[in-house]
Amino acid sequence: MKASRIAATGVAAASAVLVLSGPAFAHVSVQPEGTAAKGGYATVNFKVPNERDKASTTKLEINFPADHPLASVMPQPVDGWNVKVTKSKLDKPLELHGEKINEAVTKVTWTADGKGIQPGFFQKFPLSIGALPEDADELVFKAIQTYSNDEVVRWIETQEKGEEEPETPAPVLALSAATDDHHGSAASDDDADAEKADDAKAAASTTEAASSDSSDTTARVLGVVGIVVGVAGVAFGVLAGRRRTNA
Repeated sequence: MKASRIAATGVAAASAVLVLSGPAFAHVSVQPEGTAAKGGYATVNFKVPNERDKASTTKLEINFPADHPLASVMPQPVDGWNVKVTKSKLDKPLELHGEKINEAVTKVTWTADGKGIQPGFFQKFPLSIGALPEDADELVFKAIQTYSNDEVVRWIETQEKGEEEPETPAPVLALSAATDDHHGSAASDDDADAEKADDAKAAASTTEAASSDSSDTTARVLGVVGIVVGVAGVAFGVLAGRRRTNA
């Protein structure tokens, strides 16, 4: 009886921990597909869970950092959602591919044209962004989540070093070290050169193998011809000897 009671108490405590700790992990977050290198471009996904039991998420607004404006932001279509990209003029123009950019994206808003994110589900909202800043280790986005019951949750609190995670933390995108080529073309060129080298080696091996096979075939043919000639010579000698004996 005591063991059963202790086990039941343990299970209840564990369940309580899961229930209490659940909301801490169920917040709007952002993660790159692969890496998000400084000075480069990346595809990122904003992951939005539904934290309510009786309401659906019907709207998501992502506000971009003003201290590190991004000149290029392209959303990927999401079924069941309409998207709007908002741009604003910059106090200080950006330079992108040798051209000056006077405006940057400040906000992207998705609005559901159907049921939205229902209870117990989450949705990813992909964006292609760049060029990422070279003088920052992370980008902080502020997200606003709206439910079908008109409740609004503002994921805008920043994480302070040495302190516990805030109740409604803002999505943070960690940036990795810069690469030699921000667009990834260098890696593609290296792969192409390596592929060409492999093709050349394969062609050389094939030619060498064909040459070797040809030499082997010629040697075999000459050997067979030699044997036939030798047999014919022996037969001719035997016949000639018989004729002399009969004569």
